[in-house]
This record gives sequence, structure tokens and C-alpha cells, in this order.
Amino acid sequence: MKNWSRSSLVWGPKLKLYKRLIKSVLRKEKVKGIINLQFIDDEKMRQLNKQFRGKDKPTDVLSFNMDEDGIVGDLAISREMAGRNAKRFGVTYKQEIKRLVIHGALHLCGYDHGPKMRGRENVYQKMRCG
Repeated sequence: MKNWSRSSLVWGPKLKLYKRLIKSVLRKEKVKGIINLQFIDDEKMRQLNKQFRGKDKPTDVLSFNMDEDGIVGDLAISREMAGRNAKRFGVTYKQEIKRLVIHGALHLCGYDHGPKMRGRENVYQKMRCG
């Protein structure tokens, strides 16, 4: 996914934790390459969701397969949607972000929604994230 503005991204130590989680998922799933992770706001997520899925509303996570030059794909996570999800599911913001990172990474590893993906999500949820 290209043309995301730097102002819409989150940088720093927390991002490093989630990038380590992504590397662990890729290693355990035997997928070579990297996944780019970006945190964006609801407005940018709405635009991407409309452009790529035809849905004019924000969503929590989008994954974009690249499969080129060592890049597995890109993940975009809405910070605001993650906050709302955390309240709705009764979990911490950090737990919800972790769930979304895992969910998106598994999509980029070839998983579709269903029992097999949920099983893998449960395995990775038990991993320490920092």
C-alpha cells in the first residue's frame, strides 16, 4: 500500500513490539518476507476500505498482499476502531491491537476466516508481545 502520509502513522517502541509479533507469526507459518505495519485514523481507513473493498466506512484492519521483492504485504489498522473494539470486547487497547495484528498477518499468510484461522489466532494470542 503506497501513499500513506507519515502524519497518519505511529512510530516508536510499541510499533517495534508488534513488528516482532509479525516476525514470529511469519516464522511459525513458514512465510518468508516482511509485512509493513501502519496505524492510521478512521478517515484514512474509510478511504482505503472504499477504494479497495467498495465499502464506504472504516474497518478495524485491512491487509494487502504484495508478494514481491521480499514483501509479503501491508497491514493497516485503525487506531480509533481498535479503541472502540477494545471497549466492546472488554479487553485492553493493547490486547485488541495484538488481535488485529495477528488477524491481518494470518490473512497475509493465506488464511481465510474460519475455524482454522481462529485456531491459529488463539495460538498466537498466547504469545508474549512485550
